[in-house]
Amino acid sequence: MPILEKNPGLLEALRGAMTPKFAATRSAEGTPNVVPLVSITPAEDQPDTLYFGNFLLRKTVTNLDQDKRMGILVITPDLKGWILKADFVEWQATGPYVDLQNSSALLRYNAYTGIRNAGLIRVLSVEGSFTISKLQVARDYLLARMAALFARGSAAGTAMPLAVRREFARMVAVKVLAWVGVDGYPAAVPALSLQPAGPGTLVAWKGSPAPADGASVAGNILTFAAVSYQIKGKWSAGKNTGTLTVQEVYAGGPPLPGGRVA
Repeated sequence: MPILEKNPGLLEALRGAMTPKFAATRSAEGTPNVVPLVSITPAEDQPDTLYFGNFLLRKTVTNLDQDKRMGILVITPDLKGWILKADFVEWQATGPYVDLQNSSALLRYNAYTGIRNAGLIRVLSVEGSFTISKLQVARDYLLARMAALFARGSAAGTAMPLAVRREFARMVAVKVLAWVGVDGYPAAVPALSLQPAGPGTLVAWKGSPAPADGASVAGNILTFAAVSYQIKGKWSAGKNTGTLTVQEVYAGGPPLPGGRVA
């Protein structure tokens, strides 16, 4: 039986037009990148195949042209989720996938333009699934907040703009963390407790799986107002927490989609 058909809840989530979905990619040098990619949709004519629209994507496109390995995170509004390993297949400039993306509710009435092309993805495995309770979200957020208070004044990275810090300080938002695993594939996992511990650091209550100490990581936030930012930096693993020392900050949407802001 195809991988996706073994996970009916996953298929339903992937078909959701507004289900939060994130794509983790890597550069040729192994630097992770993770962005919201809500347009990811299961292909109905091919097993274990997904397609998405290339709309306002920058680094993701560059990375996929360099290295086909991907990680995908799907997380529903009721905090059920799946972690996928996949390979990018190809870009298609015309055809049914392009037409379906351009006619979707997400893009039909956008203020910019249609997609440049459609990307095809082959799912290799479901690496894990999870359910997070609202109580766990609140508990981990408060524990990370206390850890952030103790972490203030420690080694600081690149200062995040105030608007970015304010968004990451929210408890009600989808936050994810990505890194490149030992097999060379990027992985993306939920990190809902991730929050500022000063201008140049973020702290999260430790989850599983988690990056290794010293790993290059990318973090992303997607709010219910469709605001998104990406942070890149180094990960320091503690006993119960992890700290991201910020090196770069990127906007995730207009007016500077994918542009560096710090």
